[in-house]
Amino acid sequence: MPLLRDFVFWLSKKKTFTRPIARTGMRLGFARRFVAGETLEDGLRVARELNARGLQANMNKLGEFVTARSEAEDTCQNYRRILRELAEKNITGGISIKPTQLGLTFAPDLCRELTLRIVEEAAALNNFVEIDMEDSSTTEATVSLFEAVRRQHSNVGLAIQAYLYRSRTDLERLQPLQPKIRLVKGAYREPRSVAFPKKKQVDENYRALLHFLFSNGFRVAVATHDEKMLEEAKRIVRERQVAPDRWEFQMILGVRRDRQEALVQEGYKMRVYIPFGGEWLPYFMRRLAERPANLAFVVKSLLLGG
Repeated sequence: MPLLRDFVFWLSKKKTFTRPIARTGMRLGFARRFVAGETLEDGLRVARELNARGLQANMNKLGEFVTARSEAEDTCQNYRRILRELAEKNITGGISIKPTQLGLTFAPDLCRELTLRIVEEAAALNNFVEIDMEDSSTTEATVSLFEAVRRQHSNVGLAIQAYLYRSRTDLERLQPLQPKIRLVKGAYREPRSVAFPKKKQVDENYRALLHFLFSNGFRVAVATHDEKMLEEAKRIVRERQVAPDRWEFQMILGVRRDRQEALVQEGYKMRVYIPFGGEWLPYFMRRLAERPANLAFVVKSLLLGG
């Protein structure tokens, strides 16, 4: 499986493979398995559908590594618009933002300023912002950004990736802030020098970090599709009698949809990550790498409908 995953990552860099996906993914429908669509209206439609089934939304307008101030400022305005639309349409859900989409890599001060604007808009609308964690080249800058914003506003959380060696240290560093942490396994291709190379090791670290979070005053978003981790979280919550408003489950759009609804029926809070936007291809390819079996479905769709 790791070799197949690496193969999909390799394919994701080949335009002869990705160009047909980018051109036809929405038209043929296979990209909509993981991406709501290319417009905000697509994202809001999916969010309303999820709300109707008892699930909450976590909206993300796709895009990464912008290179101009104007692009970063446009992203800020887009996120503020999403927050206003959620409020106006009475949709239960918040947003996730990517720091590199707000200028993190070329203007950290600008990124902090724009992030603060978004978080302040969310606070005015009684909403919440989660900061996504991207590849390891941006981890330190993202943690520093989060610290700066969290010291001023409580309505902001951070994603932490269990496959990084440094994540336990990052959580210890953030513990005094008592923030909300979305614990994920991690979806980027990382070198052995910074990340656990084996799934078993990542699983072990995820479990250890889960215990650390629930034992040290954090608000916790258990973001996983792994049945063993879901059950581990339930067990910890029962044993520690964690209040329902201190934690939740999170999953991404298009993965284990039946399990998402089953958890809601069991009485758990479930939030679904809803990506949308024209820059959907990198995100889509990471989803394929996580589950290479989906690659056959994509290739079949291209052959039959492309």
